[in-house]
Order: sequence, then C-alpha cells, then structure tokens
Amino acid sequence: MKKFLKWILIAFVGLLALGMIIEATKSPEQKAADAAAREQKAAERAEAKKQEAARVEEKKEEAAPVEAKKEEAAAAAAAAAPSLTGPQKNAIRSAEQYLSMGGFSRNGLINQLSADAGEGFSVADATFAVDSLNADWNEQAAKSAAQYLSIQGFSCKGLIEQLSSSAGDKYTVSEATSGAHKAGACS
Repeated sequence: MKKFLKWILIAFVGLLALGMIIEATKSPEQKAADAAAREQKAAERAEAKKQEAARVEEKKEEAAPVEAKKEEAAAAAAAAAPSLTGPQKNAIRSAEQYLSMGGFSRNGLINQLSADAGEGFSVADATFAVDSLNADWNEQAAKSAAQYLSIQGFSCKGLIEQLSSSAGDKYTVSEATSGAHKAGACS
C-alpha cells in the first residue's frame, strides 16, 4: 500500500512540475492572450448573470398582478365564506388548483368540476366556484395556447379553432383569439 501511495505522490509531483514548465515556456503574447480569454469569459459570465437577473425580475413583475388577483379572489371568498356550503368551498378550492396547474376556459373548468370522471360537483356548485374566482379568461386562453405550442406547432387559425372548439378547450372565439395572439401563434 505504501508503495502505491508513493507512486501516486510521484505522479502528482511530476504533473505539477510539467504544468509549471509549460507555463514558464509560454511567450508573453500567449500569456496575454490567455489573460484576455479569461477576462472575456468572466465578462460573458457576468453579462449572463445580469440577463438572468433581469429575466427573474421581469417574471416577478409579471407575477405580481396575478398574485394581486388571487389575493382579491381570496378576500372575496373569505367575505362570502360564512354563507358558503361545504361543496361550494371544496369546488372553489378544486377550481383554484386546476387554474394553478394550467389554462382552463370557464366552460371547460365547470365541465371538469362537474363531470363524474372529474370532481363530481353539481353543475350549480361548479358554476358558483368558477364565477367566484374572477379569473382572467384571456390569460387562461394564453396559458392553454402556450401549452399547445410547447407540444406541437399550430397555425394561428388552427390554434384558435382548437381553443374555441366545443370538443377542445371551450373558450369563446374572442378569448381563443386573444390567447393565440399572446402566445405568439399569430403575427
């Protein structure tokens, strides 16, 4: 074992010496070029960090209005809470969870909450829950459009048809058009 460690130490010292010799034999031009390359890489990293910080700040600013709307909806729900039934409270909570996961149209969310294969709430409780959220359906359409575009390509017209179809997402044509434009499918 000692012999093995001795050879490892010798190899390490040899590599260290080789590195020092290579560095010492570099011309001043090579050293200057290496220093310039290191400075450029450092500048590129700093610029990338600045851009990332700007993107994070931008996303925070975009999220602020959404958070304000959620707080308003929560405050409205809290104000109405004493008169809510248990199924209505549960339907509201389920509707909020669905909206946090992805884009839903008003009709699509009501169908999801009231379907036997979905949550199984009554249509009245599902409708009450969805209407109590005061959701921005144009923003929901934009979320849905972005989800579709991340999976496959769509023409502007095709995406609007998918979003507004009764067999699709069930957005109004106006909401679907707004969503397709916000998602960048239409120029």
